[in-house]
Amino acid sequence: MTALPRPERDPERPVYVISVAASIVSVHPRTLRIYEDEGLLCPARTPTNIRLYSENDIRRIMWIRHLTRERGVNLAGIRILFELEERVGARILEALYAEGTGDASPIPAPDPSEPELDRSAADR
Repeated sequence: MTALPRPERDPERPVYVISVAASIVSVHPRTLRIYEDEGLLCPARTPTNIRLYSENDIRRIMWIRHLTRERGVNLAGIRILFELEERVGARILEALYAEGTGDASPIPAPDPSEPELDRSAADR
């Protein structure tokens, strides 16, 4: 029996339940619920109302974490930045990241196969 070719990863496809998504980005699942309540995330839902996160959602969470931790932006400010970026169509967040780090490359998506990083007590 031969193995079927593995399909390409679709970054829009929701595949991670909240506990897996939270462990990938090293936050508590409650943090992801707060981000959703604040309008920063909109994960897909199954017919039984289970949240499912895509690679793009994970990348967005990484942006949120960077902006809150490294840049000192609060959640309301992040929501405004996301809205501006959507309206203008410019990569405002990438420019902000590059300004702070001197690097023009975007925050890379985490590799789910990598081990989870140690979390500080503040993230729990």
